[in-house]
Formats: sequence, structure tokens, C-alpha cells
Amino acid sequence: MGNPAFSKQNISTVYIPAVLLVIGVGLFKKEWIPFAALLATAAGGLKIYTSTPPKFLKPDTFQDLPLTQTTRTSHNTKIYRFSLPSPSQVLGLPIGQHISIAATPKNADKEIVRSYTPISSDEDLGYVDFMIKSYPQGNISAHMDLLKVGDTMKFRGPKGAMVYTPNMCRHIGMIAGGTGITPMLQIVRAIQRGRASGDKTKVDLIFANVNPDDILLKEDIDAIAQQDPNFNVYYVLNNPPEGWTGGVGFVTPDIIKAHLPGPAPDMKLLMCGPPPMVSAMKKAVEALGYQKARPVSKLEDQVFAF
Repeated sequence: MGNPAFSKQNISTVYIPAVLLVIGVGLFKKEWIPFAALLATAAGGLKIYTSTPPKFLKPDTFQDLPLTQTTRTSHNTKIYRFSLPSPSQVLGLPIGQHISIAATPKNADKEIVRSYTPISSDEDLGYVDFMIKSYPQGNISAHMDLLKVGDTMKFRGPKGAMVYTPNMCRHIGMIAGGTGITPMLQIVRAIQRGRASGDKTKVDLIFANVNPDDILLKEDIDAIAQQDPNFNVYYVLNNPPEGWTGGVGFVTPDIIKAHLPGPAPDMKLLMCGPPPMVSAMKKAVEALGYQKARPVSKLEDQVFAF
């Protein structure tokens, strides 16, 4: 949410009154200025602390949230909006991390837990949005496709080894497949928001899908690419339409070499998508000279798989 300490509200309700207090005291008793400054600092700090939006997530406890809105974006994909307990509350999810969602689907004999990354962020008060593609064989995704407004799901987090911080590296390459775009877009949006405060990270994204209709959030991605010269996207389709100018088939080593940063100490390569795709990409990038990906990625790794 940017820096809550320097919000417009705090400038008008904390900093200006504090300055006026110190000036007012100084006009009458200069020797009291240090005490007035101390009092203003303490009062201002308390005001900022108590006005910071509370965080919803708990890492060790599942909590229920009600579904308040669904928006269909394709034949098998919806955006699900869940309301937080308070309209002034934030989810409390660091950029790059994800959430566990739990439910007991119909005909299931036990609770199922899956990980998802929201498409909203802590910039958004009072709700959290997930874009989820429903698969016939998918336990949680198929269950969510049947949800009605008012139904609840269970959430726990944050989780994950990736926590993005501004300028953590010079250049980030991304390979995403299908709904694997969600953690990538979370990071890209954070970088874009941080441009004004000095985030200079360059980002190149390869986004692979089967059909044109499968390209999730394409308008959002294209808008960012148009606005930000340090963000580029290259689309790859298995079944491209006539006149398609992007990649065709699978993401190949040649596509990676042409559209992503080469191996270097000050770059990272992030990947997220179906397990077979991620496994193939790990082998491909290792052959191109990137560091070998671990079975479970760590923040310091050059190649990080969500």
C-alpha cells in the first residue's frame, strides 16, 4: 500500500499538528521545544500505528471468508471476490507469496488444500480477488466453480519462499503458463507501483497458453507493457490464430534466449505453470547456462519456481 506512514491522511492528521505543536510551544518557551517534539513524535507514532489497516491472514490458522462476487472471464475461468471481515482490512500478503485455500469438495472424503496467488494486493482494502481456471479433474477449482454468493472458503497464509523487494536484482525473466501468470503479475504490478519511488527492475515475460482465449488478464498485461518501457511480454500459443506474430508451440530454448535475460549474478528467472511445463523449463534453462534449479526453490536462487 505504499508507505502508510506518509499517506495523505497522516500528513493532515499527524505531521501538520505535530509541527504546529512544536512551533506553538517554541513561541512561548523555547526550552520546552525538545519535550514538545518528543510528545509530538510519540503521539504521531501511536496515531500511525493504530491507523495502519489490520492484516487478515494467519500463517497457522484457517479462517473463513464469504464469496461476495464472481465474474466470468472465459468459458472455464472466473474471478472470485471474497470479502474481508472489515472494509478497512488488508489481506496481509507479501509480494511474491501465496495462500492456502481449503474445502471439502462434493463426493470427497477429506478436506483438500491447494495454493493460489490472488490477483489483488494489499493496495485493495476489504476484499481479495482470485482468478481461477476450473478443471474437471481439479478438486478445489471444480468446487469453486459451483460456489454461490454467500458460500465460504477457508484461507491460511502467507506461505512461500519468494518475497519481492524493490531492486532485489537488476533484471527478472519470467516464464508463465496458464494460471501461472498470477504470481508473475503480482510482482510486475508491485514493480510498476514502485517506479515512482525508484524501483528500476527490468522485467521480461514469456506467457504460454494453448488457445488465444486462454490468455488470462491479457488487457492488463498489455496495458502495463504499453506504459512501462522496462516491461516486455512475449506470448506463445499452441493453437495460434491466423496472422499471429508471437511464438508457436512450446517455449523453446531459442525463445528463452531471444526474449529473456541471459544468466548473470544480478538477475533472476521465475517460472510458474503446469508441473510438466515447469519441469521442462528447468531442464531447458539449465542447458542454457542458468544455475540448476533446486527441487524446492529458495529466495536466493537464480532460477525460482513457484
